Amino acid sequence: MTILVKRLAPLHRDALVQHFASLGAEDRRLRFGNMMSDAGVAEYVRGIDFHRDAVFGVFDDDLGLVGVTHVALSDGMAELGVSVLPGYRGRGVGKALFDRGGMFARNQRVRVLFMHCLTENKAMMHIARNSKMRIVAASGEADAHLELPPGDHASITRELMQEQIALFDYALRSQVLSARRIRDAAFGKPETGA
Repeated sequence: MTILVKRLAPLHRDALVQHFASLGAEDRRLRFGNMMSDAGVAEYVRGIDFHRDAVFGVFDDDLGLVGVTHVALSDGMAELGVSVLPGYRGRGVGKALFDRGGMFARNQRVRVLFMHCLTENKAMMHIARNSKMRIVAASGEADAHLELPPGDHASITRELMQEQIALFDYALRSQVLSARRIRDAAFGKPETGA
């Protein structure tokens, strides 16, 4: 199954807050490295600079964000953070988000992709190991680095194509969702069951 990853924009801030709020307290701690309240999540999302950084998401059929990666750019480096809702883990969503964030960073001439996480964050440690990141762990925290090859015509074209396909998929899902809502408003929800 192909997992389509779409670049997000400021208009997705509410969806991002909802995504992070849907994570349990322990998942938020693993994602952010400390306990994060709903107000803290909202403040984090408000502080995202969509013009400098990149945020990518994977959507479900109801256009809810099931996975998110934030790629924060700074001085030739990029720091990446990933979160996936529990019901979508183990399906490759985290890996797809990591790969998409890495491709973006590479094509922005970033030489080093960096990830900071708690060593108990097994999912991120797994992604880091499988991506051949150099991991340094101490005091329950881990820093992982990956040297990125320079972007080239092929990587830039691949990134553009992936974004266009994800955008088309998002538009199609949006139309299907709108049609479903109109149908439900006009005729009521369809009955389910035997």
